[in-house]
Amino acid sequence: MANVKPLRREDLPQYEDLFKAYDQQMGFVPNSFFTMARQPEILEGFRSLILAVWNTGTVDPQLKPLVALMTSYGAGCRYCQAHEVARAHETGVSLDKISQIHDFEHSNLYTDAERAALRLALAAGQHPNRATRQHFEELRRYYDEAQIVEIVAVIAAFGFLNRWNETMATDLEPEPWALAHQTLMGLDWEPGRHAPDGSTG
Repeated sequence: MANVKPLRREDLPQYEDLFKAYDQQMGFVPNSFFTMARQPEILEGFRSLILAVWNTGTVDPQLKPLVALMTSYGAGCRYCQAHEVARAHETGVSLDKISQIHDFEHSNLYTDAERAALRLALAAGQHPNRATRQHFEELRRYYDEAQIVEIVAVIAAFGFLNRWNETMATDLEPEPWALAHQTLMGLDWEPGRHAPDGSTG
């Protein structure tokens, strides 16, 4: 059970365009939106940020959810891991590739450029942050400065979401749970629950 009771979708008609976009793109609306909506300015601010993160720039749209997934893995946020499995699959990443993300260093489904971005995501998602100058030197072999900013923006946005959902114990929706359960071994939650026994982590 979430630590703050979410509002109901029917009580938030002013955000129906946002909710419909998520229905179309991912097949569900994140429960985190319904707790953010208790302070509308927070939801509005986050909405602007996440739209810019997902919908601008030149980084491969299939890479961004993989970066978010690896950031969330580093932070230990299973809710966000499950969501980014669903988003990655929606953008066209194969289930085989998603299932091998924890072995990205050795999987032949990942390119050297993707490995460079995922190394940074994993390091930056951890606490304390383990990102180093070497991560950026490696990124510059494959990405320009604006693209590096895009990648770090994904990592930073998920720093917020990881903290939000772990702290709020946001209930996990059935749709992302099903895909995460299929692709990521060790996700032993039940749909509709944030984590086993209602605990976090």
